[in-house]
Amino acid sequence: MTTSTTAAPPAAERARGARRRRLSHPVAFAAIAAIFIAFTAASSAPSPLYVVYQQLWGFSAVTLTAVFAVYVVGLVSSLLVLGALSDHVGRRPVLAAAIALEVVALVLFLNAGDVNVLLIARLLQGIATGAAMTTLGATLVDLNPPHAPGRAGLINSIVPTSGLALGSLGTGALVQYAPGPTHLIWAILIVGMVVAGAVVLVLPETSARRPGGASSLKPKLGVPARLRTGLVALVPIIVASWALGGLYLSLGPSVAVGVFGLGSHLIGGLVVSLLCGAGAVAAFALRTHPTRRVLLLAGGLLTGGTAVTLVGMETGSVVTAAIGTVVAGVGFGASSLASFGALAVMAGPAERGELFAVALTIAYVAFSVPAVIAGLAATTYGLRSTALVYGLVVVALGGVALVLQRVRKA
Repeated sequence: MTTSTTAAPPAAERARGARRRRLSHPVAFAAIAAIFIAFTAASSAPSPLYVVYQQLWGFSAVTLTAVFAVYVVGLVSSLLVLGALSDHVGRRPVLAAAIALEVVALVLFLNAGDVNVLLIARLLQGIATGAAMTTLGATLVDLNPPHAPGRAGLINSIVPTSGLALGSLGTGALVQYAPGPTHLIWAILIVGMVVAGAVVLVLPETSARRPGGASSLKPKLGVPARLRTGLVALVPIIVASWALGGLYLSLGPSVAVGVFGLGSHLIGGLVVSLLCGAGAVAAFALRTHPTRRVLLLAGGLLTGGTAVTLVGMETGSVVTAAIGTVVAGVGFGASSLASFGALAVMAGPAERGELFAVALTIAYVAFSVPAVIAGLAATTYGLRSTALVYGLVVVALGGVALVLQRVRKA
């Protein structure tokens, strides 16, 4: 009597092998956080370079504003169209496509020879970043370890500010001290994104496919009814903090040169890094504090820190402006921690992509629209006056957010 065994079909063997090669959830969580940092660092990398490109190609401040604006147009459009897609087709396909598009944008940056290529690169980068951020944020929540329920919210709040600080400071240092100021940073980022693409191949899929992928592409800002009250309560502080971020990333390096006379490109990057780095440290330090207390702290520090920075601008004191920036940065980080941490807790698995898309759309509209207006105003009213008025608006927004949080708490 003979026995025989039937070999498993090759497709089945390959599927089992692929499952064995998937990263464990803890490793995947760390990998997603690292990819998140790479995307946000890449998004802030152009800020210290804007002055360099302007000197090389001789374009106006209005054109510089257009370069800033086109990124946000791409990002917000991506949030509106692609924000919920990963809830239907899975996280990995959307993330892989976002990385591929980001590489295309970075290659264009690397080879840019005029402002038209720069505009196209920035637009594509905005689309890629919008698709990636919602997917990465939702994936972190999916992979959140059960023993640390608040970890995903913490990472979602720390990573964006950390990446912005790293990207701007790193680019500023490379532009100031390294060869190829308009090339080296893009080559480094391309390598990082290629590595990220390889990591995505071995990530576990955390969101099951479900119908409705095509219909999810219709631009909308839909939030399930049960989540609307919680989101609306967070809008004032999100707007205040991200409007402040827009001020620094759009006008910060120019203010360092034009108002304080600091010509170093490293200083231009440091301006952004002071705000965002302080925010990342604050988010980590405040991670165990109650959300409402952190929101109150955020409103107060955003308002007070921005006011101190304006005093530094008026008196020409770099030290005062730097202290104000750090204080405001702590408020920025506290706001990000509390607002996105609350969103991570309130949403279910099938709602996270869409909810994060809505919240990020609000954040980036606040981040971009006032900054674009300020860039246009600077050509007529001057950089100092524009920055002062912008700062006063941020102070007013922070005050409103603080009052509303106190009323809500009462």
